[in-house]
Amino acid sequence: MTDLVDLSPEDALALAEAACVGAGARPRMARALAEATLAAELRGKPIVGFAHLPDYLDALASGRIDGGAEPAISSPAPALLACDVKRGVAQLGFDDAFTELQTRARAYGLALIAISNSFTTGELGGYVRRLADGGLVALAATNGPALMQPPGASGAVYCTNPIAFAAPGRDGAAVVIDQSSSHAAYVSLRGAASIPEGWAVDAQGKPTTDAASALGGALLSFGGARGGNIALMVEILAAGLSGANWSLDAPSFADGGRSPGVGLTVVAIAPALLAADFAARLEAQLARLAGKGVHIPGATARRTEVRLPAALLATLRRYAGA
Repeated sequence: MTDLVDLSPEDALALAEAACVGAGARPRMARALAEATLAAELRGKPIVGFAHLPDYLDALASGRIDGGAEPAISSPAPALLACDVKRGVAQLGFDDAFTELQTRARAYGLALIAISNSFTTGELGGYVRRLADGGLVALAATNGPALMQPPGASGAVYCTNPIAFAAPGRDGAAVVIDQSSSHAAYVSLRGAASIPEGWAVDAQGKPTTDAASALGGALLSFGGARGGNIALMVEILAAGLSGANWSLDAPSFADGGRSPGVGLTVVAIAPALLAADFAARLEAQLARLAGKGVHIPGATARRTEVRLPAALLATLRRYAGA
């Protein structure tokens, strides 16, 4: 059995922040990464929480993330924001633009931010949830290095290319959908022994149920061509609009010294300008759907502590110099 250690959210945040600084991040970036990591963990998303943090730490130490990068934000049109994170992280760029994105969405009815030149984005649902907590409907799309092979392709051409959506109820986010275009997120395969048939192929392009072989091969899109179509849509939104690397051109997020340089696009919409009673109507509709047995994604209880494997804790402490 894996030894587990419980930490308070405050201690976990401080450790994550110290580990990021120890790996080479300046304080603002370290804070943004630590806060995003903790938020994902407390929402019950550990694979994009603390289990994912060592990917950032190794990338900082190896130069795939420039720990001193400062996002550059511009506005090519009143409802548009462009953010070049300069080989840094999308989390910091989004934090810097967050207030302005909300302000412009409420002023113009909708606003969009396109973030480029980034490492991977972490928990995509966290970006849209933050906007929904402020009363906005939000949609996000992001890409990454090629890991997924759609039907007919000779190898991986897309990342898992997730898409996320959130809509507000009267007291914050009522719906949060965060799903990849593949059958499973890449990070969820690490540490797994086996996977279901149809999820991946090995390095020779043969179907496999071995997770390790899948990591050396390619993931498959869910629903065949339908998942591939969604991945292409995400690729255009995330990389095409932002000017970031296409997945085929993105260096590895796990090896080498070059940033993946990928993109994230987030759209924020002010629903009250179209339907003043939007939140109340949505809650009533969700209650009707739930009464018919429909699962409503996003309504998860927030955890009150962080439980980490001892080995992961030791890694974080090593980076933190503790």
